[in-house]
Amino acid sequence: MKKLPIGIQSFEKLRSEGYLYVDKTKEIHQLTSSNIVFLSRPRRFGKSLLISTLGELYKGNQTLFEGLYIYDKWDWTQQYPVIRIDWTSIKHRSKEEMEEDMITFLKRQANLYDISLVSKYASSIFSELIELLHRKTGKKAVVLIDEYDKPILDSMGMTEAADIRAFLQEFYVVLKGSDDHLKFVLLTGVTNAKVSIFSVLNMNDITMSDKYASICGYTQEELEGDFSEYIDETASHLEMTREDLLYYIRRWYDGYTWDGKTSVYNPFATLMFFSKSEFSNYWFETGTPTFLINRLKEHGLAKTVLEPVIADSSALISYAPDALEDIPLLFQTGYLTVKDEKMTDGDSLYTLEVPNLEVRESLMKHLLSAFTQYPVEQLGTLGKEMLRQILNFDAEGFANNMRKMLADVPYTLKASKPRNKAKAEAENVENEARYHILFQVWMTMLSFNIQREKIANRGRIDAVLQQPGLAVVAELKYHVATKPDTLLDHAITQIRKKRYYEPFLDRKVILLGIAFSGKEVGCRIEQLTFEN
Repeated sequence: MKKLPIGIQSFEKLRSEGYLYVDKTKEIHQLTSSNIVFLSRPRRFGKSLLISTLGELYKGNQTLFEGLYIYDKWDWTQQYPVIRIDWTSIKHRSKEEMEEDMITFLKRQANLYDISLVSKYASSIFSELIELLHRKTGKKAVVLIDEYDKPILDSMGMTEAADIRAFLQEFYVVLKGSDDHLKFVLLTGVTNAKVSIFSVLNMNDITMSDKYASICGYTQEELEGDFSEYIDETASHLEMTREDLLYYIRRWYDGYTWDGKTSVYNPFATLMFFSKSEFSNYWFETGTPTFLINRLKEHGLAKTVLEPVIADSSALISYAPDALEDIPLLFQTGYLTVKDEKMTDGDSLYTLEVPNLEVRESLMKHLLSAFTQYPVEQLGTLGKEMLRQILNFDAEGFANNMRKMLADVPYTLKASKPRNKAKAEAENVENEARYHILFQVWMTMLSFNIQREKIANRGRIDAVLQQPGLAVVAELKYHVATKPDTLLDHAITQIRKKRYYEPFLDRKVILLGIAFSGKEVGCRIEQLTFEN
């Protein structure tokens, strides 16, 4: 079997040293018909490898492409000078540092072609280099810019942020003035490029294009074809059938779409899975977004990752360096993805959801930890124990673990003593809503298929948790002045009286009541029988 290219971003190394390469050159060949192109994808999604592949293509390194789609479709007699800028390797803590380090970088590029530069500033040197490369080689230059937005993201909240953006705007405007000397330009990043620093560029943004939906990430066909030997080996190691293994890989790592139709696997997580032969949160844990978790909590945005979100195209591409909008941020960083696209009044309307189990489980753990202060590394074990307690009808054990989990919940989420009845009822409603979110986050973390506030013929079900052959119908009650046992009576009675369980009579049904009375917690677990 070919080696797995974990962490390999060099196309030359990947091809020359026998690593597995999923052929993306059909999309790349189509891409080269454009002039200035922009692509946004989440971190660790193959953007740098795409940049590297294009660099080797334009340099004319024919042998690296033998056996690939593009091999007999490219004019290998044409070789172009390539300028590749990777902002992860350019210092950018201040405008002055960026200026100095970029000048050094561009002069090194010029030395490769024995070109002398006379300009003083980075932007003018960049312009000079592009023009002189064209004049000296007789071929227009190719410019490939990786992680264009890293200086912007790294300077968020810093006093230098405005100066850094000003430098980038001045630097990138060179591309417009150098059009006569440019063959092809590609810029990649995490955030969308339609910001002020690119306002003068006429770019082809392919982020949401169905033509390039699979240019990064693996399709189902590519997974089953290119990784066939790894699938068989892993299935044998885990003592699973090939079909069952494919089902779980798809559930864990598939689900990213940018056109609502073409679904791709997270490449980093997929490679790590085949390397470790163990399902885990590989992509999420390489960059746990603490700031994002805190933002979801503080802005009351937990429902954003718990339920589908509807957004139009303008909402997805909006991006302001000083005020990142929540939905674009979640979408562009990979925590939400397009699940459906519909045209409404001439505009695309997108349904966004969390892409897969890896992201969902990880987000839920970190959100639950943020709400409860319970250590995130212990939530997995606690969650499995509480799930077992539901299935074993261990209500007391479940309630004890719930108390343990909620022990450090901030006082603002618990009961205070308002001065009058109206204020007390208003606080009950507010606290119940907060506990509903906590409850939903916890249930989702357990990998159930949760349908919060599912509309039934006779009312709204708080939650229906489903697994094969099982449905748990849950009702949550909160009231500061009512005993837990009374609240539990109300919860179970409501489920029975309104027959919330009727859609699930083809399987085992468990009735779950949870009660919060101030700091007290109660639980009741019953199996539905035919006598019920």
